[in-house]
Amino acid sequence: MSRLAQGSLVVSSSPHVHSEATTQKIMLDVIIAMIPAIIMSAVVFGERAVLMTCVCAGASAAFEALYRKLMKKEQTVQDLSAIVTGILIALNVPVTLPFWQAVLGCGFAIIIVKQLFGGIGQNFVNPAIAARVFLLVSFATPMTTWSVTRQMVAAGVDATTMATPLGLLAEGAVDQLPSNLDLFLGFCGGSLGETSALALLIGGIYLVVRKVISPVIPVSYMATVALFALLMGQDPIFHLCAGGVMLGAIFMATDYTTAPLTTTGRIIFGVGCGFITMVIRLFGSYPEGVSFAIMLMNIITPHIDNLSRRKLYGGVKA
Repeated sequence: MSRLAQGSLVVSSSPHVHSEATTQKIMLDVIIAMIPAIIMSAVVFGERAVLMTCVCAGASAAFEALYRKLMKKEQTVQDLSAIVTGILIALNVPVTLPFWQAVLGCGFAIIIVKQLFGGIGQNFVNPAIAARVFLLVSFATPMTTWSVTRQMVAAGVDATTMATPLGLLAEGAVDQLPSNLDLFLGFCGGSLGETSALALLIGGIYLVVRKVISPVIPVSYMATVALFALLMGQDPIFHLCAGGVMLGAIFMATDYTTAPLTTTGRIIFGVGCGFITMVIRLFGSYPEGVSFAIMLMNIITPHIDNLSRRKLYGGVKA
């Protein structure tokens, strides 16, 4: 008699598809993907950019380890997710931001946004995005003071700070805007990770090839930004390369926990992010809207999932 006939066949609960991917391996791939942007930030702003990245990564890991120890919970710092959050926070701040403010932002991201909601997989907004908004609201001046690039210093520019391309656009100083090539390569002011679109695209392609992220959200996000710019009679290349669109679309909007699960949901999410970003850029009081756009779409992700979830084969409405 067969094992099936004997009733010895046991079917476990789903999921039935297994993968060798672990949180640690995924986060390591994300860290690798951010290396081009980190290198470019050092080229543009100097060694303090690397130091800021190390400080934020170390502080985030320390906050997670300390919180888990005090709460007598299993340590999760080895999964590298806290380090990824720290690096993303560094890439979202100016190089001149005081280190203690950056560390405070890391504490907010790890303890308030991530750990108090249950740890990795439980937060309802991206911790790095929330930290950037927290820092922008709490320390508006340091978060909007942009250092001149090393290339400008070498060229003899007599200044210590400069306006970002989006800031110049908001002020109507169109004649002072950098070229699209400079924006693409990264020789302009901004946060550490906002300067080089090329470096961010290299990291994004790596993540797609490694199947760490799906291209659906980044493509729908950037396509919406480009289309909105065209409809408003503005340069789509400028809006894609200036500010944090590339950084947000590739590294933060694609966060597993806070992004929709279905392809349809991801398209809605990406389009929503792009639309809100451009509305804030062109009609709001802030020159940049990426962080607010992603955070707002994070909040409604559960509703997007409910609207876009697939009907099970043979299933009926309850």
